[in-house]
Amino acid sequence: MGDVLAGFHAAWEFESDSVLIRFERGIRTPKLFQALGERRIPLEAIAGVTLTPGKRGTVVLHAVPRAGADPLMEAAAGQLKEGGDPYRLVLPADRETLAEYYADELRAALTEDAEPPERYLVAPPEAPLHFKAYDAKASFDGKAVSFRWFWTGASSTKWKAGDQSFPVTGLSGVEWRSPEVFEGHLRLLRREPAAAQPAQADQDPAAVVFGLGYGPVHESLPFAASVLAAVRASGPAPVTAAAAPRRDPADIADRIRHLGELHQAGLVTDEEFTTKKAELLAEL
Repeated sequence: MGDVLAGFHAAWEFESDSVLIRFERGIRTPKLFQALGERRIPLEAIAGVTLTPGKRGTVVLHAVPRAGADPLMEAAAGQLKEGGDPYRLVLPADRETLAEYYADELRAALTEDAEPPERYLVAPPEAPLHFKAYDAKASFDGKAVSFRWFWTGASSTKWKAGDQSFPVTGLSGVEWRSPEVFEGHLRLLRREPAAAQPAQADQDPAAVVFGLGYGPVHESLPFAASVLAAVRASGPAPVTAAAAPRRDPADIADRIRHLGELHQAGLVTDEEFTTKKAELLAEL
């Protein structure tokens, strides 16, 4: 191999031991792809390859990542939408024959080892990284994660606890909940917490919460992946939380009712109310 297959938003360069994915920086390219720039995916990090019909006269070449091989996908825990999956290459339907050729070439080069590897095989986004959450500025310098609270967004619990710094050696993993769903957050999981971590992220000094325009995927997910990779490098395999299960309908109804009360009190804008209500209904 060694050829290049160009699709919408990305081009894949096939090499003897890896696939180099270069993402476009166009205005229509998903922001996560632009933030990643390019990624080299070793063949041993790929579990399988599929080629399926896409939307509006396209086909989709999908390299299925091997579990535990990529910190980005490990942190995402299945929460990325199809259009934001960096392992999907969308192509015009008239390139299906060419795409099928490369799919067959990739399949022939893959190993049959499906067990999670002992280390990450795909390089994580490089530190330093930072992003603005709703209640804090989160920073990571490669050795420690810091949260600097905003008095306008942080809960009284967090404000009283003061700004936080967590060395990666004291962490066991990361929990990322996409900002595109209700109650999105980034939570650091500690190896030996002095007490059980609060269930609600807005009450946990080891977590920051997202909101409209705060903690977007293209900033918070690479951040989570970089922290996760540093945690694994510092000790035993890190812990990531699976995607949140669907909620009980009664719980959804209670949350919508509470959201309506906040809206009537002027604490939530019309746009925020409509967006969050749709997110809650989508969980049913």
